[in-house]
Amino acid sequence: LVLISQHWDVFKYVTEVFILVPALLGLKGNLEMTLASRLSTAANIGQMDTPKELWRMITGNMALIQVQATVVGFLASIAAVVFGWIPDGHFSIDHAVLLCASSVATAFIASLVLGMIMIGVIIGSRKMGINPDNVATPIAASLGDLITLALLSGISWGLYKELESKAYVNPLVCAFFIALLPIWVVVAKRNAATREVLYSGWEPVIIAMAISSVGGLILDRTVSDPNFAGMAVFTPVINGVGGNLVAVQASRISTYLHMSGMPGESPDPAPRKCPSPCSTFFSSDVNSRSARVLFLLVVPGHLVFLYTISSMQGGHTTLTLIFIVFYMTAALLQVLILLYIADWMVHWMWGRDLDPDNFSIPYLTALGDLIGTGLLALSFHILWLIGDRDSDVGD
Repeated sequence: LVLISQHWDVFKYVTEVFILVPALLGLKGNLEMTLASRLSTAANIGQMDTPKELWRMITGNMALIQVQATVVGFLASIAAVVFGWIPDGHFSIDHAVLLCASSVATAFIASLVLGMIMIGVIIGSRKMGINPDNVATPIAASLGDLITLALLSGISWGLYKELESKAYVNPLVCAFFIALLPIWVVVAKRNAATREVLYSGWEPVIIAMAISSVGGLILDRTVSDPNFAGMAVFTPVINGVGGNLVAVQASRISTYLHMSGMPGESPDPAPRKCPSPCSTFFSSDVNSRSARVLFLLVVPGHLVFLYTISSMQGGHTTLTLIFIVFYMTAALLQVLILLYIADWMVHWMWGRDLDPDNFSIPYLTALGDLIGTGLLALSFHILWLIGDRDSDVGD
């Protein structure tokens, strides 16, 4: 999708859309993976066993993510406008409204579609005796990337085409989705399971959006250089894989802690406040074993994606051995850092009476976007400096 859409007029002439890509992908990952983690924990501890409990959890959580998606989608568009305006010193009100309409519409529609898919996956997993933590979170992340990219590309292209003849369409789209906010707020407030998150769950999502926007700024600055155009294709891949893996680990650790009590109650044995890398990756603990398995999935997973990109003759870069080495090094380092941070962050939040299902995943996926984009940009720059320069750049 990135390979095709980066050549569309809207991506060429409104380059701030590139800033929206990591921000919106991170947002959808945050909301959908947080939803999946929250519902997976509820299913595992028996809070969705009766039809009444199930319906209450579904309606409250769906309304909650609509509120979060609309508000954070609007804020992401503002961040894209600001980050695009500061370096260039050029501001276009038409482009600003286009970014706002594209961002809010994409976030809202993607939340609606993905939320229903997640609920179906979690209910189906529970009935089949499968741990939803192992299924729902990675599906949320991967489908979130695909659906959000497709919607952002299609919606921004359609709205860009309307700029000249029907300039009123973009502000109307913004106004429509923002006008629906009070309805979702009322529904979410009526549910005790989501009322607290409605009030207290904004900080991690908004900070995560800001962190992802910095990654988007790196992407925008890099792909603007024809020598590094290939980054546009590889960035969602490296960020998507890293976000998937760390979200699974965070969800598993959170469920493990919920089995022993409520947030703020230390399980036995008590976790280290600042774990060493050895305890995170090489101990006999169940979460350490899952960290090793997830880390070992990085190389085969990325090889599949690299082969797919190469077979499609995309990416604007030749998959030489030295490129694969640098790319894999960046991917392994990204996941290694994220798994270690997840081990520390989930336990740290639990000890401070914060539910990791609601707070940890937004930070972790946003850090994954920033670290992945930064390491990938560094790899491309180093490859260029050492002379691995492709003859097919820009094909």
